[in-house]
Amino acid sequence: MSGQQELSLGGECVFTDEEFAEACRELEQPQIEGWEFFTESHGVTIYRMYNETSGLYEYKIYGVLDDVLPDVCAQVYMDLEYRKQWDSYVKELYEKDADGKKVIYWNVNYPWPLSNRDYVYARTLRELDSNGQKVYVVLARSETVPSIPEVDGVIRVDDYVQSCALTTDGKVGSKAYMRYYDNPKGSIPTWLINWGAKTGVPGFLTMMQKACRTYPEYLSKKS
Repeated sequence: MSGQQELSLGGECVFTDEEFAEACRELEQPQIEGWEFFTESHGVTIYRMYNETSGLYEYKIYGVLDDVLPDVCAQVYMDLEYRKQWDSYVKELYEKDADGKKVIYWNVNYPWPLSNRDYVYARTLRELDSNGQKVYVVLARSETVPSIPEVDGVIRVDDYVQSCALTTDGKVGSKAYMRYYDNPKGSIPTWLINWGAKTGVPGFLTMMQKACRTYPEYLSKKS
């Protein structure tokens, strides 16, 4: 692997080169030893691993978005203003400089009677070169930022990590990998969390794929 470009900067990057390289390698050869097959739906395969500390699962997702190019996927993934339009779960979403860090604040709508959750996290996108193919890698991780205090009635998720890698599928689509873990805390039944992972991830990818298709129209209206 050689060549890289970091596209989202804000002070020091909180991620290591190896973390970016690791996500990139998952596209070439999925690392699923020790992971349990969870579900497969709409061309998306999900594996999970139990976290003994939290009693929750971490997930790895592999799939293909068959009619959207990876550079468009990466742009849509990073465009917070656009996400407010296509993601109905977003209550509040913005990026700001706080306590010497560039972070994102994200308030997520949860169905009644559950309380909303919010996240404060750092995120960085890099373009890598792997065997002559451009790979877009996005890493995100929760951060402690005292100047963004918790909100009454909203549960702060402070244990969140995500990685995503996108490259061409060799045609007109994108080969995608995602690793995801968070601890939503509170009294959410385990069956509901599992149901959300099984249905929510493919649903999110379908929603994002639709958003990618309409992104050029969004940009043209914005200009």
